[in-house]
Amino acid sequence: MTNIIVLFPKAEDAGNVRSLLVRHGFEVSAVCTTGAQALAQANTLGDGILVCGYKYPDMIYSELRASLPSHFEMILVASQRVLSECRDSELMCIAMPIKVRDLLNTLDLMAEQIARRKRRLRQKPKTRSEEEKKILWEAKSLLMERNHMSEEEAHRYIQKCSMDSGTNLVETAEMVLSLMNF
Repeated sequence: MTNIIVLFPKAEDAGNVRSLLVRHGFEVSAVCTTGAQALAQANTLGDGILVCGYKYPDMIYSELRASLPSHFEMILVASQRVLSECRDSELMCIAMPIKVRDLLNTLDLMAEQIARRKRRLRQKPKTRSEEEKKILWEAKSLLMERNHMSEEEAHRYIQKCSMDSGTNLVETAEMVLSLMNF
């Protein structure tokens, strides 16, 4: 589920938007009335969406947008006049008065984009450090020498042990080295 922060200067407005989102199945992680509160919350959460007005007691939306962590998206809810002055092409905007369907559809779309981005990052192969590569090579070399395996067989052996034990490849290689070197 995507983290959602609601930020409006009036606590009543923020609470109303929160209630609306919760009623429609969204989970709201935090409700804030200042930009500083929203930034603190965004920095503690992995990623998410900030639904906010344009002006708060301590800053305006553009200052908040510049300080927002890169893993957070923003939906600006403001009057048509304010939105016409907005020059940020990556900022999602919804005109006041809020049309519930527009807000919900926009949130659904953004949440799906975040989920897709997370899936892509998980599927991206992880790069190993030189130290990790060295550990893997030492474990394979030891298996090749002592058990007369080819490099491919040694790699498959470490891979299978890794999957069976639920540890990553490097941890398994370290276990092989510690067990065979005592």
